[in-house]
Amino acid sequence: MGKAIVLTDATFDETIKGDKPVLVDFWAEWCGPCKMIGPSVEELAGEYEGKAIVAKLNVDENPQVTARFGVRSIPTLLVFKNGQIVDKQIGAVPKSVLGGKLKAQVG
Repeated sequence: MGKAIVLTDATFDETIKGDKPVLVDFWAEWCGPCKMIGPSVEELAGEYEGKAIVAKLNVDENPQVTARFGVRSIPTLLVFKNGQIVDKQIGAVPKSVLGGKLKAQVG
């Protein structure tokens, strides 16, 4: 079963440059809505293993990437393909919404 990978300011760029879609969950320990969608993000990591990358980035520990993408409210979920943002979701939403955004990029 796949698990969401943990990104940092140092590993972020390398991860999003691949040819697989990457869903990045920008979150923080103190964020209630982030904890609500956490299990869905982990489930998607398992469902899309080998087809897409599902990752989490703690905004408190990684201010550079957070500022670069203008993340001001969390959870913010960005979908990247070939290093470019192709979709965005701000706020907690059902797993089906996140899955749909990822599925659209998997092809």
